[in-house]
Amino acid sequence: MERRFGCVSCGKCCFGWLPLTMEDALNGVGRFPLAMVWTPVPQASRAFAITERLGTAIRTRDKRKLAVRVTPTAYIPPTMPCPALSPDNLCGLQAEKPSRCRAMPFFAAFEERDQARTLIPRPGWRCDTSSSSPVVYRGETILDRADFDAERAALLAQAPVLRAYAERLLAQAPGLGDRLAGAAMTPGGGHVAVGFASLLRHLEPSDRGALAATQISLLNDFADRVAGEPKGSEYQRNYGDWAWELERLT
Repeated sequence: MERRFGCVSCGKCCFGWLPLTMEDALNGVGRFPLAMVWTPVPQASRAFAITERLGTAIRTRDKRKLAVRVTPTAYIPPTMPCPALSPDNLCGLQAEKPSRCRAMPFFAAFEERDQARTLIPRPGWRCDTSSSSPVVYRGETILDRADFDAERAALLAQAPVLRAYAERLLAQAPGLGDRLAGAAMTPGGGHVAVGFASLLRHLEPSDRGALAATQISLLNDFADRVAGEPKGSEYQRNYGDWAWELERLT
């Protein structure tokens, strides 16, 4: 199997949620409205093993085992662009570009053998997959892999911290496990989003108060920005709730 792919800078992949590493999230508290997104993966899924390795695993009330990917995320409505996207559809960050963006179209949270699906453009995306674009994937192997390997290394390095965070929060909020079990039943897969304060509280960085204050200001700003967007009220409600949680850390 051989797959071709070329970016045409259409900017279409720069809308909506953006998964981040912990480092990228902490560096982006003044740029992105942040959430912790939990994604349950059933045991029968091909992604179960890598998800458990990079995240955690839980048992549901009916004894099913779920792997859970726990991801710091720029929590932006799917109809809104990344705040760093310039009018010419280019990234305005460059040197500070998150690992997730650098590794596109590949995704290090999936096994390398399963990357072919990431090379299928979503509806509306203009990625070049024609015979004139470069070969990027052959025999279930990524050819130009430096950014993929860097993202995978970051995910592996942070896995113990996020696993401890997840276990702690699951113990403190038993209902979270039930919500994950429900999300696992969603056709096509589901997610549970919780406030970024839950991670900051676990990490307790020396500048936690300043980080929280910066993020509160940004959440309030985005609450105004999403007015009129599809699902805007849902995002406004979450931004407000999460800002209130962060207030307790300042």
